[in-house]
Amino acid sequence: MNPGAQTWRFPRMFWTGNAAELCERAAYYGTFIALRTYLIRVVGLDDVQAGTVAGIFGWFIYVMPFFTGAIADRMGFRNALMLAFGLLTAGYATMGALHTLAPVLGGLALIVLGGAFVKPVITGTVSKSSNEANRARAFSIFYMVVNIGSFTGKTIVAPMRIQMGVETVPWFSAAASLIALILVALIYRPTADADTKMRSMKETLAGMWMAMSNGRFFALILITAGFWAIQHQLYASMPDYVLRMAGEAYKPEWYANINPLVVVMLVVLITQLVRKWKPENSILVAMVLIPFSALAMSMSAMFHGNVNILGLSVHPITFMMIIGIAIQGLAECFLSPKYLEFASLQAPKGKEGTYLGFAHINSAFSNLFGFIFSGFLLRKYCPEPHTLSEALQQQHSAALAGQGPMPEVYAHAHYLWYAYAGVGLVSLVAMIVFIVVTRRLDAKRAVTA
Repeated sequence: MNPGAQTWRFPRMFWTGNAAELCERAAYYGTFIALRTYLIRVVGLDDVQAGTVAGIFGWFIYVMPFFTGAIADRMGFRNALMLAFGLLTAGYATMGALHTLAPVLGGLALIVLGGAFVKPVITGTVSKSSNEANRARAFSIFYMVVNIGSFTGKTIVAPMRIQMGVETVPWFSAAASLIALILVALIYRPTADADTKMRSMKETLAGMWMAMSNGRFFALILITAGFWAIQHQLYASMPDYVLRMAGEAYKPEWYANINPLVVVMLVVLITQLVRKWKPENSILVAMVLIPFSALAMSMSAMFHGNVNILGLSVHPITFMMIIGIAIQGLAECFLSPKYLEFASLQAPKGKEGTYLGFAHINSAFSNLFGFIFSGFLLRKYCPEPHTLSEALQQQHSAALAGQGPMPEVYAHAHYLWYAYAGVGLVSLVAMIVFIVVTRRLDAKRAVTA
């Protein structure tokens, strides 16, 4: 590859790595969006227990990759990927075959460990397969593949869940992981210099301490975790809320795809629009929008009967979920690029990569909080039907069939979204305080400099 020439041609290991990444993302999102439902209906957990398990799983999914780079470095890219996809295949297959708590927790642990190897190796592959002139193009392909994988996984598992039951969803993920394993084993051949040097454990901990001890950076991590706690309700509250309030035939997996669709359509345009803004101003716009996303999702309770749109009769929950999720996608376009810009600006010279690496730890906090909080909210306002008396279960089934009102226990189900609108409002106020305080500090420093 000519070091100075821009091209869309990349070596075979780049395309093989991206194909494997597509399979891994399809597997992950296919199971993740159904995880709470699986834990409740198949494993037998209640709402709070399922939220706690899913929240801890989500925490480790985002934290563990920081610590596996050094191991992958010693193993080599190809061996690390084969181990990763072997673990993922075994983890998802365990969840598909064994439905009691202990083996399911073991399967989730295997998924965490396998995924922790995939992320640093695939991003390392993309980096090493490109040069300075083509790196932006290489990563644009990579991020497109990530979104295609997410979209594909959620699209496929919806009819699987409806026709064969949620217990079959992990088998799809196991199959996708196995395909990735076969691709790596047969085709993936990294070049001699591909196994780039990754951080040791000591370096990882030192980098994490450096980033987290920056008060301004850590404050924004916690503030934006509130944003992502609402966005991650696409996986925490939304699927069970839709199934319980609209019925089994509805496809929350497909609703969730509205978010990446909006991001893909608008992120370049909005990033260009706000390119001269201070990062915190663009993040503030996202924080203003995100409570309206939760409020929109709550507004289905205002409708009596279906909504007529261009001659189509649409369930009010479908209608308002699409609007709410689209607002989330729009807000994400204002937040994500500028948040990463802010992280890079906070970094000491030469440490930008370290700060950008730890910037996404806000998703770890948001998963832990968001899933656990959603468990309590669902139990209180929108409980699993099988926990009700037989008479109330029959009334619930009749209501879903359009033959009477919902049981009184579901009268305030939409309050769940009010709670997350409150989370968004707290995050908005915190963001305003953050801007005011940091600008005053900067002004004082400018005077004393």
